[in-house]
Amino acid sequence: MSASTAPASSSGLYADPREDWLAQHTEEIIDPGRPIVDPHHHLWDRGGLRYMIEEMAADIATGHNIVATVYVDCRSMYRASGPEAFRPVGEVEFANGVAAMSASGGYGKAQINAGIVSHADLRLGDAVRSVLEAEIVAGNGRFRGIRHSSAWYPEPAVAGMYATRPKGLLLDPAFRKGFACLRPLDLSFDAWLFHPQIGELADLARAFPDTRIVLDHCGGPVGLGRFAGKREETFKAWKASIQDIAKCPDVHVKLGGLAMCLLGYDFHLRPKPPSSEEAAAAWRPYIETCIEAFGPDRAMFESNFSPDKGQCSYQVIFNAFKRIAAPYSEAEKAALFSKTAADFYRLRL
Repeated sequence: MSASTAPASSSGLYADPREDWLAQHTEEIIDPGRPIVDPHHHLWDRGGLRYMIEEMAADIATGHNIVATVYVDCRSMYRASGPEAFRPVGEVEFANGVAAMSASGGYGKAQINAGIVSHADLRLGDAVRSVLEAEIVAGNGRFRGIRHSSAWYPEPAVAGMYATRPKGLLLDPAFRKGFACLRPLDLSFDAWLFHPQIGELADLARAFPDTRIVLDHCGGPVGLGRFAGKREETFKAWKASIQDIAKCPDVHVKLGGLAMCLLGYDFHLRPKPPSSEEAAAAWRPYIETCIEAFGPDRAMFESNFSPDKGQCSYQVIFNAFKRIAAPYSEAEKAALFSKTAADFYRLRL
């Protein structure tokens, strides 16, 4: 029986996690004492797949020093009844309940769901304010902002289920009227899109220069469908877009989401999972480009679990990040692994 309101991997953009496959490769933890704030993960129990506090706590317990996490919208536990616009409030109630479970200390020392990002339909315009206010109340001091996915591309081979989503959402006048409600409530916006849409987000950021925005998953570089086999050409276009949007001072970037199938790597199809050396080699050009463009004070490493768990373990993903970050100074590493995320989401650690 499904315990949520959306299938687990209907997006078509990531592989389902396989614990037996992941168990074939374990690693010693690099720099195990380094504090990490994981600013992007999901929790769900649906479509036969479960990733709840127990599974998250087990991943955290594999060695990295995770001090806090941020829960991000994934349509978990929406209310089953009541006004449609207010159903996402149920996700905030759920995430806050998990945070209370974590605060008991029974699931390890990490503050799981120390920050909460849910969803509100910004196309409601001014009317979305009442939804946001209800989410603030439901979050009990942990609600930090919303994500309204704008990911879209016309070809299902590229976008999966997002091929049916609205085109040009970030440019829609009604959406922008709703977006204008975020800053007065001190709320941030998580942007999930594909790299051809980064220019639309830059236009939005320039129209609302005081609203805090974070670009999820390195801006969604695509390596599927018509982009398959064109990595060099695509990288060049993606890099130009990253450099442009980084000129918007209130836009940050999350460094991760690269272990989804979206990027075009086939780690999930190999007999054994990748090592952190292999993952770092694949991801380094994207992550280094983002850090160079945004700077460590506007960049944060993310797990994007459990979607990224389809290609690597929690040990491997943060070991890979630590390998990539090795050349940076101690202050820069502190920003990339914890301070930027804690500051952006105003976490009380």
